[in-house]
Amino acid sequence: MKKSVTVRGLTLGEGAPKICVPMVGETTAELLEEASFLKTVDLDVVEWRVDFFEDVEDPEKVKEALNAIRSVLPNIPLIFTFRSAKEGGEKEVSAAYYFELNKAMAESGQVDIIDVELFNNEDEIIKLVSAAHSCNVYVIISNHDFDKTPAKDEIVSRLRKAQELGGDLPKIAVMPRSTADVLTLLDATNTMHEQYADRPIITMSMAGKGVISRLAGEIFGSTLTFGAAKKASAPGQVPVTELRNILSVINRNL
Repeated sequence: MKKSVTVRGLTLGEGAPKICVPMVGETTAELLEEASFLKTVDLDVVEWRVDFFEDVEDPEKVKEALNAIRSVLPNIPLIFTFRSAKEGGEKEVSAAYYFELNKAMAESGQVDIIDVELFNNEDEIIKLVSAAHSCNVYVIISNHDFDKTPAKDEIVSRLRKAQELGGDLPKIAVMPRSTADVLTLLDATNTMHEQYADRPIITMSMAGKGVISRLAGEIFGSTLTFGAAKKASAPGQVPVTELRNILSVINRNL
């Protein structure tokens, strides 16, 4: 029996993949405008990509912006993500600050899920996962390869490692260089889902070639997909309205 992840009444790991939309505002004013717009969008989860935020290196200003976002989106499941530059994000910070920031936001009571990158010190990841869980916050343990698609066994290995480290939602995103690479990602997703996962997983192949992976998660085993409302945070994100329609068609036919 696989575990599911339920946040604010939304269950990840059941039915059609849920739709997450990123917020990428650089200022609190931009984030408030973005949050107001997202209230009108048919989405399930919001991800705050805090690496876009101009004051990300000031924890108090991050907390103030987070409180402002929550005032506009009080009931939407919220993922807090600092995506490092080496994994496609906007900024790089010290490892110490990265963990300090994530722990502080988990303890704030304002986020439901934090995203922690797999390629960090494992002891620090384990400590952060424990701290988040003590605050009833779930953890995505993620890996992003913007250069290539690793071999199937490597993709499965990284997802299994994320699970072993306590991630509630192991995640991987890879860049396809060919259609065969997309098949590799889907095959790895299916193998992980069928043979190893005891919890929901999130996988995607990026850019245009990989769009099918953002649509077919329910078939292969991915539980969350990322759509664009205004500005995409990664290549290949499909507009939310189109995404919902396609996911519904697939779900009805399974």
